[in-house]
Amino acid sequence: MLNRRFFLLTGLGALAAGAAAARGAAPGLMLAEVYRPGMSLADYWVSEKYDGVRGYWDGKRLWTRGGEPVVAPAWFTAPLPKQPLDGELWAGRGQFAHAVSTVRSQTPNDSAWHSMRFMVFDLPSQGGDFTARLAALRKLLPITDAPWVVPVPQERATTHADLQALLDKTVKMGGEGLMLHRGGSLYRAERNNDLLKLKPHEDADARVVGHAPGKGRHSGRLGALLVETPEGKRFKLGTGLTDAERDNPPAVGSWVTYRFNGMNASGLPRFARFMRVRIDLPS
Repeated sequence: MLNRRFFLLTGLGALAAGAAAARGAAPGLMLAEVYRPGMSLADYWVSEKYDGVRGYWDGKRLWTRGGEPVVAPAWFTAPLPKQPLDGELWAGRGQFAHAVSTVRSQTPNDSAWHSMRFMVFDLPSQGGDFTARLAALRKLLPITDAPWVVPVPQERATTHADLQALLDKTVKMGGEGLMLHRGGSLYRAERNNDLLKLKPHEDADARVVGHAPGKGRHSGRLGALLVETPEGKRFKLGTGLTDAERDNPPAVGSWVTYRFNGMNASGLPRFARFMRVRIDLPS
């Protein structure tokens, strides 16, 4: 049962401290901005956006974006090179839940991991721009003894119309969207326009900072999440939650992804709808 206070904010510090103790430092990864029609496509490569869990191989261990260790079977990681790899731990189109449960399990399930692939799209420690790193990646992968380690196919972007046609085709096949990577970009551990994402809808991440109790049929359980964006804006996220999620809501301090339709004049998302918990981001 939820605490009947309007916002449950206590315990955030303890949650964060406990989570930090259980993980290493979050790896410095390149993060994507959103592609908007009209942006120049000159010098961009395009690939499918894989709906899985961001995975970083540091040459010895696998980590999530948030710095959580990934406990994969020894056979999965043994063939990986000593060179750092940036990619997505992916179970196939429409299999996000399987990917999440497999990656977050502290006791690796061999059967589950046999359906996982490490879709590698960059070499963070490799010198040169992305086009040069891509050439190096194509020489490094695939690995004959590790068909589950896959270099992400990349093709040159051309026009917005062609990009939209590719997006439509990818989504119809069950894909999440597209990624665009500027060929002349260095690997920078920040969010910038050298890396862009394109989806049929807009989505973003926010941290849970409180729980609002429900009313009516939701009395006694979660009514809405109070979330805060990385820019510090707060709003309630009450639609898109299942009954199970209302009974056991995402913890204060965790990150969630929400879908929305543009921004209103105050800078808050319009028609925001809960999608899922982000287990790969630090609490």
